Amino acid sequence: SPPPPDACLPLQVLQAAHCQTVKELSACLSGQSLRLDCRYENKTSNPLTYEFSLAKDNRKHIIHSTIGVSENAYRSRASVVMEKNLVCLLLQSFTTSDEGVYMCELKATNDYTGSQTKNITVIKDKLEKCAGFSLLIQNTSWLLLLLLSLPLLQAVDFVSL
Repeated sequence: SPPPPDACLPLQVLQAAHCQTVKELSACLSGQSLRLDCRYENKTSNPLTYEFSLAKDNRKHIIHSTIGVSENAYRSRASVVMEKNLVCLLLQSFTTSDEGVYMCELKATNDYTGSQTKNITVIKDKLEKCAGFSLLIQNTSWLLLLLLSLPLLQAVDFVSL
């Protein structure tokens, strides 16, 4: 017999309760570093915890985390930048020995529905070069340059008058 219609309800409620969703995980090569962009949608202002890990040789290696403990081998090479809807991992001196399946796991504080994860297989030869560190950072430096050059522009205008 078919289940009663309200059997779906708890599942829908659980799905709606997710405070954050991992939208996309992308990888690129920035110089000698691997860059992983973990984009997410946030539905809460609760603090976000994250974990970047690498699965290789049938083992999970934690690279950078606020959830678990990072492995020494990666800790000195890894750094994370957090922006609105983006957690970005930079792994320096990336070599073929760092290839494998990378995972980004996000969890918002007090989100009892568990964490959200996305995986990506990273192979050095197949990585594309990064287009630029971040639009926000690029824009900030561009704006800063503009602001710094304003007095110069005004001085030039003044001289040309």
